Amino acid sequence: MDKEKLIARIMKECEQDGEPVTREEAEEMAEMELKASGNRHFEQSDKPRKAVKKERKVDETKKCILNNCRVLLEGMGAETASIKTETEIVFLFSGDEYSLKLIKHRPKK
Repeated sequence: MDKEKLIARIMKECEQDGEPVTREEAEEMAEMELKASGNRHFEQSDKPRKAVKKERKVDETKKCILNNCRVLLEGMGAETASIKTETEIVFLFSGDEYSLKLIKHRPKK
């Protein structure tokens, strides 16, 4: 669609809506509409992407802290204290199940 026809159509539509616009405003609206409806081209590859396997990093400091907490809990009478990776301890104490989760926060910027 050429720009002049689009400007005329925009001015006509705005007038019908009861909000007439100047030619400059209609030109600006037409340019925005033409840019927004630009031809975009997307293609899909024939080959599927290879899944990237990321190796999980074990935080030794957290592991040490939770091991010390586990020893303390077992000393207090906790039953079957188990550590999920190096992030969480799940244990039974006085017949109830509890869990402690250790979170390492990033440094403030």
